[in-house]
Amino acid sequence: MRALNFTFKRRITYANNRSLFSKPLIQKFSSSSRTYDAFSPLDTFPRRHNGSSDSDVKRMFDVVGVKDMEDLASKTVPANILSKRPLALEDGLTEHELLIRLKKVASKNKIYKSYIGMGYADTIVPPVILRNILESPGWYTQYTPYQPEISQGRLESLLNFQTMVTNLTGMNVANASLLDEGTAAAEAMLIAYSAGKQKQHTFFVDEKCHPQTIACLQTRAECFKIKVIVGNALKHDFDQYGKDLSGILVQYPATDGTINDYTELANKIHSLGGKIICATDLLALTLLIPPGEWGADVAIGNSQRFGVPLGYGGPHAAFFACKEPLVRRIPGRLVGVSRDPSGIKAYRLSLQTREQHIRREKATSNICTAQALLANMAAMYGVYHGPEGLKAIAKRIHDFTNTLAGDIKRHGYTIKTDHFFDTLNVHIEGGSEAIYKKALNAGINLRKVDDFTIGITLDETVTKDDLVNLIRVFAKDPTYIPSLVDVEKSNIPEQFIRTSSFMQHQVFNSYHSETEMLRYIYHLQSKDLSLAHSMISLGSCTMKLNATTEMIPVTWPEFANIHPFAPIDQAEGYKILIQELEHDLAEITGFDGISLQPNSGAQGEYAGLRVIGAYHKSRGDEKRDICLIPDSAHGTNPASAAVSGMSVLNVKCNNGDLDMKDLEEKASKYKDRLAAFMVTYPSTFGVFENGVLEACEIIHNYGGQVYMDGANMNAQIGLCKPADIGADVCHLNLHKTFCIPHGGGGPGVGPIGVKSHLMPFLPGHPVIKTGGDKGIGPVSAAPFGSPNILPISWAYIKMMGNEGLKSATHYALLNANYMARRLSGHYKILYTNQNGMCAHEFIVDIRPFATSADIRAIDVAKRLQDYGFHSPTMSWPVSNTLMIEPTESESKAELDRFCDAMIAIREEIREIELGKQPKGDNILTNAPHTIQTLVKPTWDKAYTREQAAFPIKYLRERKFWPTVGRLDDTYGDRNLICTCPPMEDYLD
Repeated sequence: MRALNFTFKRRITYANNRSLFSKPLIQKFSSSSRTYDAFSPLDTFPRRHNGSSDSDVKRMFDVVGVKDMEDLASKTVPANILSKRPLALEDGLTEHELLIRLKKVASKNKIYKSYIGMGYADTIVPPVILRNILESPGWYTQYTPYQPEISQGRLESLLNFQTMVTNLTGMNVANASLLDEGTAAAEAMLIAYSAGKQKQHTFFVDEKCHPQTIACLQTRAECFKIKVIVGNALKHDFDQYGKDLSGILVQYPATDGTINDYTELANKIHSLGGKIICATDLLALTLLIPPGEWGADVAIGNSQRFGVPLGYGGPHAAFFACKEPLVRRIPGRLVGVSRDPSGIKAYRLSLQTREQHIRREKATSNICTAQALLANMAAMYGVYHGPEGLKAIAKRIHDFTNTLAGDIKRHGYTIKTDHFFDTLNVHIEGGSEAIYKKALNAGINLRKVDDFTIGITLDETVTKDDLVNLIRVFAKDPTYIPSLVDVEKSNIPEQFIRTSSFMQHQVFNSYHSETEMLRYIYHLQSKDLSLAHSMISLGSCTMKLNATTEMIPVTWPEFANIHPFAPIDQAEGYKILIQELEHDLAEITGFDGISLQPNSGAQGEYAGLRVIGAYHKSRGDEKRDICLIPDSAHGTNPASAAVSGMSVLNVKCNNGDLDMKDLEEKASKYKDRLAAFMVTYPSTFGVFENGVLEACEIIHNYGGQVYMDGANMNAQIGLCKPADIGADVCHLNLHKTFCIPHGGGGPGVGPIGVKSHLMPFLPGHPVIKTGGDKGIGPVSAAPFGSPNILPISWAYIKMMGNEGLKSATHYALLNANYMARRLSGHYKILYTNQNGMCAHEFIVDIRPFATSADIRAIDVAKRLQDYGFHSPTMSWPVSNTLMIEPTESESKAELDRFCDAMIAIREEIREIELGKQPKGDNILTNAPHTIQTLVKPTWDKAYTREQAAFPIKYLRERKFWPTVGRLDDTYGDRNLICTCPPMEDYLD
């Protein structure tokens, strides 16, 4: 596939598109008052997004001790970084206007029938899954299931995903998804690299792997000094590498559709001490011998064709499965089975010590998220169709492909693939351009492999009429109409036919009617706490409103049904949306260039650090390899630095502030090797540090670049800008600050903003041109990462407008300071500035209770579940504390409800301190309390059932019940089970 030009300029002029959109009505809006104007629309968005009423805001001002929002900002944000001018963005659109405008943008996209393949295939999303998972806030507003007692529904669904992947690939264990196929392949390569006693620096990639996957591997390999060799795996001499061969990657079926027997190759690679990694297609594996049966060690791929829209490239759930010896190296999240105090089987995230936030600079992966929402969709697709349904879909696609191949051959063309599943490579004597253009004129996208070859991949959406239209593209007689009376016989040889069973668990064989499927989905949803129930005040996670108007366009066909490698003139709507989003993000942050390619925050960190490295290299400063990172940093920071080829040095923090002396000393000592300094702002301690300008200046003086972690950007918008503060690079979390939902653990988008001197190094792509002229390789499989969810952030910015975005920041600061004030009489609030103010989050100290009552943060977290709340962030950045971030979207009533719960829990701790309840066996250490526990005939606790279940009056009307008691983490890790247990286990 030739490279296509799809490069956007950062600074666009909205006037260029004014003919496309009507000018929005001007609205009067103030963060502290609203003025009536008969000519202004009533459905303005900021008043719906920001939670508290004007009267409540005034009461909150009194508690916090400020006069108004500007007074609040001046006491919270250092004066030397406050912006002097408002954001230069459009006025906010109303919700109704927004949808009209976005429909006009979407209409610029052209939906062709795409047979391009390359790892992406169109699919039929079952409406019961589309409506009740993808479009359901009960699923998409959940957080990552780190609190398993209130997450059993999605944990069960993710375990279904793991079981389905494990069964289909023939492996022993699968994880709960990765970001995309390219990322999964890179992670597998690093496992092969690090699995031996000594690092092996040669990795071979078969030339028939997807080009974007090869490019992602090459990007990741550079920093580990891994030599990636691309060639014909079946003909290559591997003996020349000896023990330096870490492994190989093959595609099965290949990107050209070929089905190869890799059994002997696997034996050869194993004899040399290497690993064999197979990129594969789950649907094909319903018919083909799975990789695990012919010797593969790892199987990776994309589950997109299991009921997840194309979405111009994402988000999609990649899968990663491996054999048992590699289980403790598997990247990402892993759902396992454990038990609660009553012995009930329950699910949890297992082996978390593998994850980057534990391993930090020792990590070989910086993966910190997954694609949970999309993995749940794929899992439900498998549940809905079951093994026989999936096999029927695969057989129909293969039969159509055979029939197409037969008819094409009858028209005098050569099929270059002898054995195939769904993909053909057709040799066109005289050149492929005419056929390619003929298909375009018929509304059909084919893959132009080279000047003489056309690629065709079929999928489950193809009808008999589609097949007729496709055959006519190759017919030399324009009047030819194929009869399609008989289906061609399968051309898959017997040696490749799968004989082993798969997906025999009851869950895949029970819910095949829509009625049963709907009930199963809602049964699982009922077990999980989401924003549909209550606020989720996780510090540094920004669980704000994911407005319905923002979510609606995601499933519009104009955005959902476009192949990522479709010709760019078919994606004009996406081009407009991406340009405008890049422009707006650049204005908000102050940067000169934006890349939307990173599809998670950690990928943004990785991309930003790689850009910094490329910049230094271009100046002959290759020796600059040290990254300074505060010891309070997010765990992804040191992990990202490590996988970017940098050595990590920690910078001390004192009493919540960066130790400027330590920073200066280390920057000076390593001035010749200093590459970057990573800083989160406001700090991870929840305070705007006064010394941030000085810190940036120190780094620049010694030749380094400043990387700002944008996790806390929700406290900056409209008040200050990372670029103005001194950052050279900053990643943003569109799934935090800009309203893309967390989805129970993904998807996410982590774009990076850079100053002009770094723009030439923004990441590129081998198929669609992106990035700078000297760009690093791709960090995501798709050119724009996860574009299908970009309309969410675009819509948020457009509806909030200048004043609305600033008001959201004001509300976020006010809500956090109001809660801190209310709780300060009951708990110690760890860090505030010289005015006694926190930023958008604050830390509650639980450490004193370890001595006074043998109570720790985890006990408070679990007890909060009894009050109907998800725990705040536990034990980070300070051990045995809770970090609370309410966001701007919560009302005063909800803030008070949470504060009332925390105050009531403090009184329960006091009862332990006074000896009214025993240490180790009390209302907190036994939390959460399930219905099953409370209805037992005997009760021997020092507190009543009433106190356990209904400690506050509102719970009688609005009670969320945890479905299992506190899980036994040790048992789960020691008895690792990562597939669906047999049904009899649930009956024990």
